[in-house]
Amino acid sequence: MSTIPTVVITPSAAAEAYSRNAGGGSAAGSTSFGSVMTQALDQAVQTGHVADDQAMKAISGGGNLTEVVAALSHAEMTLQTATAIRDRMVQAYQDIMKMPI
Repeated sequence: MSTIPTVVITPSAAAEAYSRNAGGGSAAGSTSFGSVMTQALDQAVQTGHVADDQAMKAISGGGNLTEVVAALSHAEMTLQTATAIRDRMVQAYQDIMKMPI
């Protein structure tokens, strides 16, 4: 039985991460926004690969239907989340570009 990797961010974990990086990200061990986004995108791609693998197993007759549906649902939710984040980032960029100097 394969497991679907999940990432759960609780409000307390988000607040802790914010407080660690509130000093401008210059503290030792802190990660940059770009590296966090890269990790998130890598996890999203990995989720898609897991869903593809499960679907291929089902097509070949060796997969569990419940695992296939769960993997595809997780991949769909991950894609929707990534799309929402992308849209918000584009909107933020456009808002910044509209600011008067």
